Order: sequence, then C-alpha cells, then structure tokens
Amino acid sequence: MKEFFARHGVRILVAAALVAVALSALSYVSETSSFLHDAAGVVTAPFRAAAERVGRWFEDKRHYYEDYNDLLAENAALREEVAELRANAQQADRDREENALLRELLDLREQRRDFVFESAMVLERSTSNWARTLTLNRGTAHGVAVNNAVVSGEGYLVGVVTAAGANWCTVQTVTDTDTEFGARLFRTGDVMIAEGDFTLMGEDRLKATYLPEDTTLLVGDYIVTSGLGGAYPSDLVIGKVESVRVDDDGLAQYAVLAPMLDFDTLKEVFVIKAFEIVE
Repeated sequence: MKEFFARHGVRILVAAALVAVALSALSYVSETSSFLHDAAGVVTAPFRAAAERVGRWFEDKRHYYEDYNDLLAENAALREEVAELRANAQQADRDREENALLRELLDLREQRRDFVFESAMVLERSTSNWARTLTLNRGTAHGVAVNNAVVSGEGYLVGVVTAAGANWCTVQTVTDTDTEFGARLFRTGDVMIAEGDFTLMGEDRLKATYLPEDTTLLVGDYIVTSGLGGAYPSDLVIGKVESVRVDDDGLAQYAVLAPMLDFDTLKEVFVIKAFEIVE
C-alpha cells in the first residue's frame, strides 16, 4: 500500500484538485441559469460521486493505518506481557526446585545429625570409556574439599569429590572405574570392597569384591559404606546386589551392584563436608 501511494499519490491529488476546480466553476455558472444548473448537475454528478468515493477511500485508509498502529502497539504490549509471564514461570520453577532441595536437606539433617551438608546443583555430566563424573556448583569457597562424599536427597551415595575450585567441584561417581569404597553387607555386617569396573560401568553398575568365604549374598541385599579407616561416613547406601558371579579364573565370587539412583536425571546433591567418626 505504501508503494501505491508513492507511485500514484501525486496523480490522485492532481485529479482531485481538477475535479474541485471544475465543480466550483460549474457551480458559479449554474447560478445564472436553471438550465445550466440542471446541466451542471447532470455533468458533475459522476465527478461528485467519484470525489465522494475518493474521500471515503482516503478516510478508510486513514482509519486502517490508525487501527494498524494500534494493533502494533497492542502486539508489542502483549509480547512484553508474555515475556514477563514466562520469566515469572521460570522463577516459580526455580523456587519450587529450591524448596524441594531445602526439604530434602532438612530430612537428611534429621536422619544424620552427625553430618555437615552443603547442597549443590549438578552443572555437567561427563562420561567416557574410563570415567563417569559430575560437575557441581559448589567448591572450596563453600567448604567443599577433595575426598568429601556426595549423596542424593534420599541419602544414597553418589560418589566422592576428586577436584575442587572456588565455586565448582568434580565428583567421581560410584560407577567410575577408579571408584573404591570400604563396604559391608548391611544384613550381616560382612566387610568387602565396592569398586568400579570397566565392563560394568557401561551398564551403570559396579561390583563388590573380596567377599568373605562364608558370605551368602542374596539378590536385593543392600551394600553400604563400612566407614572403616574414617575416610568416608558409614552406612551410606552404595547399591543393591543384582547378581552374584564368578571371576574369570573361577576362584572367587563377586557381586554386581545396581546404584540406587539415576545419574542421568540427578539434579541436586549434598556434599558431606564433615562427619563424626564412629568406631
């Protein structure tokens, strides 16, 4: 429409001016003669109708552009309102996540009063042929240190901190090939070692080795941290026995353990910064 006015606007104005002049002249002449008055009416009728249509057309276009500008302003206001609503919804989601994290932290503190916790969010997950790690948003500035154990909101063992910066840390998960914890069978108290395995890591599993000869493992048995040596807290659930297998040399048994959580969906964790050593 703008291009139309640019091309034909001058011609339209010239035509309208000529029509106006002609109407004025005929109106003057028609005052001196009724015959001429009638003739002028007949002659000018199409021009008057055309002038009226042109006038209505210009008026319609004026209203159109006014309405169009109003719609643009309304659209901009709606976009701003939608952006504000979206920001409010995102903030509400963050608030809900924070509230859930605080509730889990409260439950953990009630369960393990001997622990000092630092809540953290998972920023990144890294999986390779040899390692499976998590990056958290807490570090030395928050009291987090290497060898701190990390647990989920339910108190299940996630892994151990292996590197820490001012505001970040790396957690080696329980299925990492370098993982090794003193462990025990919760049902009987039999002591063993829970460790990562190159083959099992691809299945999100680890294994329990150095089983006592008289130990009888049942599918579903819980394996927990032993706490021996004081490096890590005791009674953190590492996983459940999924199956019992024999080593390649056929001389010893080991148990395949299934972790208690899904590392791919884990969002919030808790770093155990300090704990009471129970002998």
